[in-house]
Amino acid sequence: MSTDHEDRIKQFLGLMTPEEKLGQLQQLAWAWDTGPGTSSTEEAEAAARKGLLGSVLNVFGAASTNALQRIAVEETRLGIPLLFGLDVIHGYWTTFPIPLAQAAAFDPAVTETDGEIAAREARSNGVHWTFAPMMDVTHEPRWGRIAESHGEDPYLTSRYAAAKVRGHQGTDLAAPDRIAACAKHFAAYGGPEGGRDYNTVDVSEQRLRNLYLPPFKAAVDAGVASVMAAFNTISAVPAHANPHTLTRILKEEWGFDGLVVSDWTGVLELIAHGFAEDGAAAARRALGAGVDMEMVSTTFAEFGRELLARDAITEERLDDAVARVLRLKLRLGLFERPYVDESAAVTEPSPATRAAARDAATRCMVLLKNDDQTLPLRPGLRSIAVVGPLADSGDLLGTWTVPDAQRRFPAVTVAEGMRAAVPQAHIVCVPTGTATGAAADSAGQAEAVTAAASADFTVVAVGEPPALSGEAAVRSDLELPGDQRELIAAVAATGKPFAVVLFAGRPLVIGDWLDSAPAVLLAWHPGLEAGHALADLLTGAVSPGGKLPTSFPRAVGQIPVHYNHERTGRPYDPAQPDEKYVSKYLDLADGPQFPFGHGLSYTTFTTGEPSLSRTGIPADQLSDGATVEVTISVRNTGDRAGDEVVQLYVHDLAADIVQPVRRLRGFERVTLGPGESTVVLFRLGAEDFGYWTNDPEGVFVLERGAIDIYAGNSSTARKCSRLTIN
Repeated sequence: MSTDHEDRIKQFLGLMTPEEKLGQLQQLAWAWDTGPGTSSTEEAEAAARKGLLGSVLNVFGAASTNALQRIAVEETRLGIPLLFGLDVIHGYWTTFPIPLAQAAAFDPAVTETDGEIAAREARSNGVHWTFAPMMDVTHEPRWGRIAESHGEDPYLTSRYAAAKVRGHQGTDLAAPDRIAACAKHFAAYGGPEGGRDYNTVDVSEQRLRNLYLPPFKAAVDAGVASVMAAFNTISAVPAHANPHTLTRILKEEWGFDGLVVSDWTGVLELIAHGFAEDGAAAARRALGAGVDMEMVSTTFAEFGRELLARDAITEERLDDAVARVLRLKLRLGLFERPYVDESAAVTEPSPATRAAARDAATRCMVLLKNDDQTLPLRPGLRSIAVVGPLADSGDLLGTWTVPDAQRRFPAVTVAEGMRAAVPQAHIVCVPTGTATGAAADSAGQAEAVTAAASADFTVVAVGEPPALSGEAAVRSDLELPGDQRELIAAVAATGKPFAVVLFAGRPLVIGDWLDSAPAVLLAWHPGLEAGHALADLLTGAVSPGGKLPTSFPRAVGQIPVHYNHERTGRPYDPAQPDEKYVSKYLDLADGPQFPFGHGLSYTTFTTGEPSLSRTGIPADQLSDGATVEVTISVRNTGDRAGDEVVQLYVHDLAADIVQPVRRLRGFERVTLGPGESTVVLFRLGAEDFGYWTNDPEGVFVLERGAIDIYAGNSSTARKCSRLTIN
């Protein structure tokens, strides 16, 4: 913590009136409408001119931010600059794959690169602060915001959370190419009942700490500048007014000295929750619990003086909140450089950033199925049909993109990518109907089938468009919308070779059509360079190496289905499939359609047994920082180069709190040529073997006993070694 910053904060606090202090806790929205209660541009300008505004969101562009900043800096008594925030989720101009797709790379460098490029582009346009990364671990694919998450595993999400913070913030927030990150949503937002957004989350303390909180702790340890409260309740207490999470855990236990911001009107919504009877009560409960800045709703500013006067909030708490706002502005260097150089603003993606987005997209795609080496495309094809509702669509950027980027820089289409990659082939593109479930275009489908019957190979581009994923995009049916399944069946009936390219912002239910599709490549929503990246993989210029960061269910009724579930007293045993009185469905095969960690390559790999540096270790040595080294050999047994993700899982056989059947505790993506091999090293310590109890004070325990350590290329790995903690 900078002494100079703290001295300046004290000076400002000594000069500020209560109204000015409360003004620093207010964030208003610019004219871009993203939800209920939108503030007008005039309201934000008026508050800034009175010195009663701390931040503005959804304003961007160097000229616009400079104009508003001049009001705050040059026309107010104290000249405190404004903090400009924007949802820069997976790119500013250069749109990268959605976060869920990035997690499929099993390579945090992908998201760090995204963060660096987005920060450079955003900061040059006057944006100081992004509301990312979202690190809500979720087992709920119906929930649209799974697209913005990193999937179902806390360890994988933690690694990505830290990487995104590093990418956005670097080592100096005041640098002209860095922005402040925001860890959201605190906490347990990913566990809503029924998958419905903004809904109830009833969670035990141990699950809160073992599943939902680790990524936030990783972000805090990485130096994240801010944290956003969640819309949901946490065991019947709204997250916006939850002192246990916001103050006791985040600020006291973890020592977080950054800024806690509400979500959009989240403070006012305490009334709808039934947790506050009016705006004054909402302000009292949220500010008292640890929220430092209020987004869009205005209860702090409206009722703060009244609450101070009757000691409903303390001056100490108010000053602490204001100090956190000022601290972030000082760390960003806004007092020294409140404006941006309008002539230096980045206004479009560069060839270098496009290349980075293309590389990221190829690393994120997952080959789900590839019978008889259908892919890559064989050389010498004379004609290729590209059919389906997404065959010629530029709407592949994904949810949460900057509106101007969507309009000005749409994604490279599948057809465009194939024409560039296979110029010698005749590419016939036949878009069919829609991917939203709207009325099908039967004429287009007939034309598509005719094209497939005449082509040497067909690429069937199907899935859900970005509009069906993201915030407030909950689906009860996760199968392909509309008549896309019928299209796949009709193409299959031609008897000609084809592959399905599946675009999605979530795990989808892949039904009967899977049996008829010889190859399925999951492209997610791959961003700006979608078509080029896809062509790289289809043609074999790049071999797929992505893995699933979330399980794919067989049916919606199976949800939640995830690899890291707890063992039951009557677990299903595949060796006894007819046993009735076990945990299973009568009408559905056990387990997901595709498990966490699954992903194929154009080559083959073998993974060796995990080799332990020791088979036994005293618990007190682990508690003192000792580690166990685990080495795993991996060999490319095929005839072409490729990537494999070596995955390491642990299972505590018996504990005072029932443990998940598997917990991911290590992964490394390696590239090997034909016949090449390497050895991957992991170091496991107390945090990998222990767990948090249900004690609300936060008790982490490391028990004695046996730990099974699994190694392989998915969560179904069977090669195992045993460690004894004594």
